[in-house]
Amino acid sequence: MVKSYTHEYIYKHPWERVTSASWRKFTDNENRHLLNHILEVDTLSYKLDPLSQRLYITRAVTTHFPGPWFIRKIVGQDICHCIESTIVDAQSRSMQLTSRNFSHQKFVEVEEKIRYEPHPDNPNEWTLCRQETSINIKPLSVLASMAEKVEQRYAEKVLKYGATGREVMERICKYLEAESRGIAFQS
Repeated sequence: MVKSYTHEYIYKHPWERVTSASWRKFTDNENRHLLNHILEVDTLSYKLDPLSQRLYITRAVTTHFPGPWFIRKIVGQDICHCIESTIVDAQSRSMQLTSRNFSHQKFVEVEEKIRYEPHPDNPNEWTLCRQETSINIKPLSVLASMAEKVEQRYAEKVLKYGATGREVMERICKYLEAESRGIAFQS
């Protein structure tokens, strides 16, 4: 059984600022307490394709396991490892991140896609963020009602983390805006 969720958000900041904030999101010390489920982020590879002018980046992300306590007991650990693949196309002003867990795949598969692109109504000043998440609880598919509850818990965590991530991104965008104007930022 797979649950899918989609959420759209409008940043009232230009695409360049929002994508810069995205790169700083996990390393910003002032917002670290809001993203305390993220334990470590390491860049595994990056490549700029000279023909397409696209930047490809792969990162390893280590998090606290977001599932309910009884699933953590079954899995036997509180840590989850994910791979995040990012494609940045500066010419078309799009950035797409795809994250998938590579640990605990026997129990759960989570895929999250986030896309940033200029908002069609105000492309030079606003950025549209579209977040899609799919959650598949594997061994519980026979026990559909239990699987639904577990998937719902995962969904609640993903939505909470998404809202927190957007809050951090907004703060960083405001900081970057103030920085570009030469103004000291007050949080």
